[in-house]
Amino acid sequence: MIAAHDFYENEFAQFWIANGILFFEYKPNTILDLEAAQHIVADRIHFQNEKSYPVLCDVRGIVNTDKSGRDYLAQSGSVLTKAVALIVNQQVSLTISNFYLRISKPSVPTQLFNNKEDALAFLEQFI
Repeated sequence: MIAAHDFYENEFAQFWIANGILFFEYKPNTILDLEAAQHIVADRIHFQNEKSYPVLCDVRGIVNTDKSGRDYLAQSGSVLTKAVALIVNQQVSLTISNFYLRISKPSVPTQLFNNKEDALAFLEQFI
């Protein structure tokens, strides 16, 4: 693993920290099942080195999810996060994200955005 706070990549996503925000981007054609969700959360928590951040999460690469993956993210995906801004623009990711927000009720402030600038403006209050 690269030194903490530089850059990390696994088979599902890449993430880095800049200006007090954790940037998290899912890779194209990601299928988010329980195994993927567990791997992603474990890697993210390790990468953060026990420090909490507001998170800009680009979910546009997700093409499908299953209930166990969504449930795991709802329960454990908010560990060490202050707030989450989800970047969506495709109909699939918008539908998945709306479903996640309605059903899973994340434990930290979470909003959907169509562009990075609005998402960053939302997260700045949590730095």
